[in-house]
Amino acid sequence: MSNEANLARRAVAEGLGTAMLLATVVGSGIMGERLADGNIAVALLANTIATGAALVALILTFGGISGAHFNPAVTVCDAWQGGISRRDAFAYIVAQTVGAFFGVAAANVMFELPVLFASEKTRTGSAQWLSEFIAAFGLLAVIWGCVRLRSATVVPFAVAAYITAAYWFTASTSFANPAVTLARSMSDSFAGIRLADVPAFIIAQLLGAIAATLLFRWLVPIKPEEAETIIIPHEG
Repeated sequence: MSNEANLARRAVAEGLGTAMLLATVVGSGIMGERLADGNIAVALLANTIATGAALVALILTFGGISGAHFNPAVTVCDAWQGGISRRDAFAYIVAQTVGAFFGVAAANVMFELPVLFASEKTRTGSAQWLSEFIAAFGLLAVIWGCVRLRSATVVPFAVAAYITAAYWFTASTSFANPAVTLARSMSDSFAGIRLADVPAFIIAQLLGAIAATLLFRWLVPIKPEEAETIIIPHEG
């Protein structure tokens, strides 16, 4: 198979996986809020369980094809460490971002809401930004620690466990993903975020991801020939 066809297949996997993740995040947020009768804790719990479960399933499904990044911050750090080329990283990020919007649109439509409509949910301030830095830092730390010290097979479960916990221990409920953050600005629902608040979230997420990657380059150095398997081994 040509490199172009292989990249197209991996990009589609990234886009579809990200779309399904966003459909889960936004859809379960809407469903949880509607069923919780005003109890925000119950709504968040429903949102959390659905997201964690979906992450395990989606990473197991698409990991062998693309590495199952579903997150531009992960892709940027993987490319930085030599796991994928810059060209492939660009294709991944485009696919993730487009997929994220399709996922949000699907969730909105499933619950009889406008296809895309701007969120008015305010998420700003130093506590929120620090939360996103920590959320992204922890996510990348979990990924690097698992694949370098244990096995890539544990990554789906470790990532899902971390995100499930981070929903509750961060003030922002752990977006930890630039594509997710941007797309969630197009649903004025439980999982939404005001568009004006998106840039600061993304900056904090990228800084957290970079900080974790730098730390693990020092904690657990890898050999150049091992770089292609530092996320999840996949067909390159």
